[in-house]
Formats: sequence, structure tokens, C-alpha cells
Amino acid sequence: MLGEKELRLGSLTPTRDFNFVKDTAQGFLALAEADSTVGKEINIATGKEYPIGRVAEILVDELNPDARIITDDQRLRPDASEVFRLMGDNTLITSLTQWRPQYELEDGLRATIDWFKQPDNLSRYKAWLYNV
Repeated sequence: MLGEKELRLGSLTPTRDFNFVKDTAQGFLALAEADSTVGKEINIATGKEYPIGRVAEILVDELNPDARIITDDQRLRPDASEVFRLMGDNTLITSLTQWRPQYELEDGLRATIDWFKQPDNLSRYKAWLYNV
């Protein structure tokens, strides 16, 4: 995105519940340490949803304030395949453990950007490789 003038995205309105990786790791540790969680299906989630457009705005503000976010019709998913809302319910994990998300969306994005700015980290990231 650095140096680019346009960020072309599909729909900006679907919402997602974003967990920062450190919060996710701490959630797994909390679940592993609590006997009361055994055998239960438990979400590690913030319980907050953010539109994709808002996430893009934060990234543009942080990385390239001169860039514009463009909705590109070629990137729009067919209506039958778009998931318009994904938000986790963290009620169970917060009632069975001491885990709480520590990072707000903006803080997690900034920490991620800072990680990529560290020497050698960008070269370690394999954007061309899709890992499952």
C-alpha cells in the first residue's frame, strides 16, 4: 500500500470480529489451563465487529494517508457467497477463564504494522504463499 494511490477492495460493509494474535494465543493458554473448558466449544473473540471499510481506513491512515479506498466491482463477491457479518461470542471464555481481549482493533493493527517495519520481518513474511 505504501506509495499506492488507490486501494481497490470489494464490499466495504461486511463486518468481522478481529482478534489480535497475542490475544488469540493468550486465549488458547487460558483454555488449556481451565478444567471447566474441557469438551466445550468456545470462541476466542472480541465480541466487537468492524466493517471492512473501517479497517481499510485505519490502515490507509497509518500507512499512506494520501491513498483512496475504491470499491472495485470486480472484487465484489456474489450475494449468495458473501458473509455479511461474522462476530464471535466471547461469553463462555470470559465466564470460564480470566481471559479478556487486551488489544483494540487499532492497537493490534499498529502493532502489526510496527512488526513489519522491523528489520528482516517483511522478508520473512511470505505473502505469495497461502498456508492453511
